[in-house]
Amino acid sequence: MLTELRIRNLAIIDTVTLPLAAGFNVLSGETGAGKSIIVGALGLLIGERASGDLVRTGAEKASVEGIFDVAGNAALAAMLDERGIDLVDGGTLVLKRELSSAPGGRTRAWVNGSPVTAGVLAEIGRALVNVHGQHEAQALLEPDAQRHILDAFGEATAEGEAVVRAHHELAAARAAVTSLAARRDEATRRADWLSHVAKEIGDAALREGEDERLDEEARRLTHGSELQSLIGEVTAALDGTEPAVLGTLGHLQRPLAALQRIDPATARLQELFDAAWYALEELAREARAYEEGIELDPARLDEVERRRDLIFKLVKKHGGSIAAVLAAGREARAELDLIDTAALDIRALESRVALAAAAFAAAAERLSVKRQAAASALAKAVEERLPDLGMPDGRFLVHLASKREAAATGAEDVEFRVALNVGHDARPLARVASGGELARVMLALKTILARLDGIPTLIFDEVDAGIGGRTGLMVGDAMRDVAAHHQVFAITHLPQIAARAHHHILVQKAAKGGVTTSDVLLVSGEARVDEIARMLGGDAESETSREHARELLAAADSGAAEARAERSPAAQRPKRRV
Repeated sequence: MLTELRIRNLAIIDTVTLPLAAGFNVLSGETGAGKSIIVGALGLLIGERASGDLVRTGAEKASVEGIFDVAGNAALAAMLDERGIDLVDGGTLVLKRELSSAPGGRTRAWVNGSPVTAGVLAEIGRALVNVHGQHEAQALLEPDAQRHILDAFGEATAEGEAVVRAHHELAAARAAVTSLAARRDEATRRADWLSHVAKEIGDAALREGEDERLDEEARRLTHGSELQSLIGEVTAALDGTEPAVLGTLGHLQRPLAALQRIDPATARLQELFDAAWYALEELAREARAYEEGIELDPARLDEVERRRDLIFKLVKKHGGSIAAVLAAGREARAELDLIDTAALDIRALESRVALAAAAFAAAAERLSVKRQAAASALAKAVEERLPDLGMPDGRFLVHLASKREAAATGAEDVEFRVALNVGHDARPLARVASGGELARVMLALKTILARLDGIPTLIFDEVDAGIGGRTGLMVGDAMRDVAAHHQVFAITHLPQIAARAHHHILVQKAAKGGVTTSDVLLVSGEARVDEIARMLGGDAESETSREHARELLAAADSGAAEARAERSPAAQRPKRRV
């Protein structure tokens, strides 16, 4: 649960430390005192968008820090372990987010002192806190939200995920059949062209690198006479008639030998001479071999040029290189083969489609069975809660409408219907409920789902909009019931709800140093009586208002459930089902 919320330099808040406890916590205060800022601060911890405009005037940065006791939360511990985050003292988790007032409003986030992305902070924060405000109640009007609520209540989430997977498999199998059939039809349409391409490339019998080798050969054949003349000069100079290089060098052998006999130190000269002689001799042999290999063959040159022309045309037509031509040939042959093999492959794929369709139908049926059972049970449970929330004649129905064709969401559409007044037929929730009624239906659902919801802290912001009097008492009792399984934190302007809380926090606005700021105070005893009296709307100083406040607080202490039963005899009346 959330044990402490620390806010610094956010909007009109300078520094605030908000203490929270288990059970039902309530926050009250004058309009504009900063209650919504506190809810906004909580939103920052669960990933809501941040802006530098939120930073308090004159400050460079703002920060929000939430301290949570998560001891015993195995699922959260596993999530943190996957991200390399350790708990403090075995069960303390600190989430922090910081905003900069600089242009661009850069934000930073930490979990237990370790830097994390805003996305990771949001993922962890949303596993700890769930904020319910007016827009969350409006989300209840969406079919997806209604379907998720029904599946959660009916413990059908796993079946729903199985339907999604089965639908994906079926769609993939059908897409494979469609794709193969389309490729076969295209190949059939292009069969003549493909046959021509395959034959043309196959007959050419091209080889990788052949074009480069032919270019070299054509160059040698074209310049054969010139090459003969040039290499002839080389061989004549090395080993031809006098004065040839090798012949001239041969005359040096006698004086070098005589030098070495007189002065053995000249042996190095003999070694260099020998190396030069052998190198020139090897050069002469290589030159003679090259000379003998030169072809003067016009017929071969014509053959090479024809081959080069063929390669040029094929390369130009099929992709710019011999490798691309060979690939085009393989593709053409593969498409032609497809015409012959597609029928067999399509039959195999159709068998896969049939199996996937059967699996999908079975998964959808299992989900439908659970939804049908959950629909009646959820309708009954909500209907039993409506009188406690000021709608004694309210009726609630979960309507399941079969689809023409099952989809990833199942074989039926889920629609919540209500009739909140006597004599009216049940209609879709979106067409009937007012804002206040919608918030109370949402609260009824949250009360019912409280045992199933693994999120430890629930925040209710303005869930009391549009209600008052006895209905406020009923809503307060409902929140107190939810608080038996969750930590509940509600922001309210109704004294009836505030009186039902286990812990009451007052937010106040005042001027410090000429700047407006907000502060919070945990109130109890007479201070709480004063605040409840103020919320009642009369003279907070009058004994009448204070006595009324004491009565509200006493009623909560004496047992909200008994008081609720006395106020709502309609809850015991049998109600007509729709």
